[in-house]
Amino acid sequence: MSFVLGIDTSNYTTSAALYDTRTAEVFQSKMLLPVKPGEKGVRQSDAVFHHTVQLPQVISSLREKAGGFSRIDGVSVSTRPRNIDGSYMPCFTVGHSTARILSDILNVPMREFSHQEGHIAAALYSSGRLELMNSRFIAFHVSGGTTEALIVSGNGSGFDCELIASSLDLKAGQAIDRTAVMMGLPFPGGVHLEQLAVECDDTIRFKPTMRGCDCSLSGIENKCRKLLADGASKQYVAKFCLTAVMNSIIGITDAIIAAYGQLPLVYAGGVMSDAMIRSGITSRYEAANFAEPAFSCDNAAGIALLGAKGIFNL
Repeated sequence: MSFVLGIDTSNYTTSAALYDTRTAEVFQSKMLLPVKPGEKGVRQSDAVFHHTVQLPQVISSLREKAGGFSRIDGVSVSTRPRNIDGSYMPCFTVGHSTARILSDILNVPMREFSHQEGHIAAALYSSGRLELMNSRFIAFHVSGGTTEALIVSGNGSGFDCELIASSLDLKAGQAIDRTAVMMGLPFPGGVHLEQLAVECDDTIRFKPTMRGCDCSLSGIENKCRKLLADGASKQYVAKFCLTAVMNSIIGITDAIIAAYGQLPLVYAGGVMSDAMIRSGITSRYEAANFAEPAFSCDNAAGIALLGAKGIFNL
């Protein structure tokens, strides 16, 4: 049995995963970074501190889930948000430093990837579409820090990505989290909005604000604030927010298909774990592929998989 260890220290989650090169099984462990009540996120200095504290706990938990680390033949890590020049966040230095130490101590190869590549690989693994790692497809990365659509060309051990659409202002996850916080709900707010939204039977209509293939999302937060001020129920506001985000993603998808033609669609990132949003998109596009929630939210599974493919040419 041979494992590749993957590490991801994003702005919201400390993650580690093991990829079994023999069985293609993935074990993973993760912890959300703590956010104080009423706050809308985590400062980078705090994120670095919490990752430093949490990463040993996460790796220890991973060891238990995998039944021990019988053999680690490679280490992989996310070192930046996206695979472009200048992409940098301090929180990724914690995982990078840890991976370098482990690689040196174990005398095994190390591979570096972007956080975004990890999301895409995890979505392909979870949706059973790993063959796309050698193909061309459209990938959505929709989270608290990113709302992007890319044309992706798999190169076997990673991805060449071309940005073709994005949000022009607020990110989808920010709109969701800020709406949750204004209603007194915990951060991150997606799961809490979803629980409220299912209690609302009203039909929500929302036309996204588009500019070519891009969209604007700041109006969603403003509208939710106004709805609450006007006395709308939390259930209605939650459903409005999620519907507005869903329709915006659909708007981007429609524009991309019109501009670039039909290609396989892969949806990744924490926002894409929302059941209502996922249902609305899959009912519209036969080519849509989604990761299961455990592989859609921040995780190191895709990083471990990419490392295994890069090291062993799987």
